[in-house]
Amino acid sequence: MSVYSAFARSAFHSQLAYRNEVWANIFGKLVQVIARVAIWQAAYAGVGATVVGGVSLQQMVTYALLGGAVMGATRPERIINEIGRSLKTGDVAVWLLKPIFYPLYIFANECGSFGYRLMTQVIPTVAVTAMFYGMLPPASLFDGAMFIVFWMLSVILLSLMSMFCGLIAFWLMTSFSLDWVLGALLQLFSGLLVPFWFFPEPLATIARHLPFAWVVYYPNAVYLGRLSAADTWFHLGLGLGWAGLFLLGVLWLWRSASTRITVQGG
Repeated sequence: MSVYSAFARSAFHSQLAYRNEVWANIFGKLVQVIARVAIWQAAYAGVGATVVGGVSLQQMVTYALLGGAVMGATRPERIINEIGRSLKTGDVAVWLLKPIFYPLYIFANECGSFGYRLMTQVIPTVAVTAMFYGMLPPASLFDGAMFIVFWMLSVILLSLMSMFCGLIAFWLMTSFSLDWVLGALLQLFSGLLVPFWFFPEPLATIARHLPFAWVVYYPNAVYLGRLSAADTWFHLGLGLGWAGLFLLGVLWLWRSASTRITVQGG
């Protein structure tokens, strides 16, 4: 396990080589968050109310800020493109010769990059926007603690989804457009742009049961106290179930891909 910790530290330190990108990334994320907040302020102003569907404007602003925090430190396209690059250059065959497990290496690498983006981009962005717009505290101490748990689950689940999509490239022989497909599904069904309580039925019910909901919607809903304690534990169990399914999918795809590389003499 110390080997994978070293990979995570290496990924963190390698990101430090691109310090000039930090300000550009912070500026880009500030624009994204400010745009999302402005959209909701305009929507609430349009209906002339401060509470819509039982959700106040301040709760929606907090939801938009948290959405940027939850998604801002994770880059699913980076995982998919890394697998695609290894496939294209043939480096993946080299990884098979090393005494490491390639999917776990990808996850460790992403953890290091996650830590870097969290400290240099996400926390400064959320701190600045929270001071400017105001941000509600967690609904309770329990909701605040469970938000951290759901956030960790979100990172693991999104990493597994990205690896699952990336490993499909072994059969397509390219990762082109796979990151776009996953990104489009996340934009629509994770609750990043529009929370599910504003979705029409039955689309809302369907979206609440898809794995993408555990990436943004449920962490934010828990933070705002939109779920009871019983529902919070229940949905945590469902999210762990989805993570387990994707883990099995990644293991199966990697085993099949390894056999495919060996058969083709890679």
